[in-house]
Amino acid sequence: MIKITKSQLIRAAYATLGVLILGFGATILREGHVGMDPYTSANIAISGMLGLSLGVYQLGLNLVFLLLIFLFGRKYIGFGTVVNMVFTGFFIDMFTALFEKVGIQAETLPMKLLFLVVGTVIFTFAVSLYTGANLGAAPYDACAPTIVDHTGWPYRVVRIIQDVSFTLLGFFLGGPVGVGTFINAFLTGPLITFWNDNVAGPLIAKSLAAVEKSNG
Repeated sequence: MIKITKSQLIRAAYATLGVLILGFGATILREGHVGMDPYTSANIAISGMLGLSLGVYQLGLNLVFLLLIFLFGRKYIGFGTVVNMVFTGFFIDMFTALFEKVGIQAETLPMKLLFLVVGTVIFTFAVSLYTGANLGAAPYDACAPTIVDHTGWPYRVVRIIQDVSFTLLGFFLGGPVGVGTFINAFLTGPLITFWNDNVAGPLIAKSLAAVEKSNG
């Protein structure tokens, strides 16, 4: 029988919360019509062509990626992998339906800029929270390091090729590609680092320390 510790539960809670917030941030970018991350942009385009919801299509594609990662890079798989793989697309579907029901949408340029800034801030915080839980990478995010492990190619080059490929796929198939896509693919690193150092990292560390103290 597998024993689950309190620390693991805390990490799992933060990973799940991070994925939920990620879905919310991604939806703000989507409804702002400013572009989304490369993977989601391509998936929205293809799922629309197939008549599937984003959640259903993305889950299917994630399962394919998961199989490949399991075969060639299983060290990157954890609870966080499963949460991200299963729920991200459905959370975006859920928040999108909510935004459309309430009528939240950016139509003017100032509103688009507001959605871009707010969406990017929330999205990067969510990434920091999810990755800070240290419970495995999303299947898409695990592809680049797995390729690096087997080829020795530079991670940055592999990741850029991966993101550019999905960006082009989303662009040519009519997905939500825009300035937000570029920002997400190339410029969010400093923001994620800021969240890691000042908010998500200390928050998770403090929670884990409190658990350790209660156990001691």
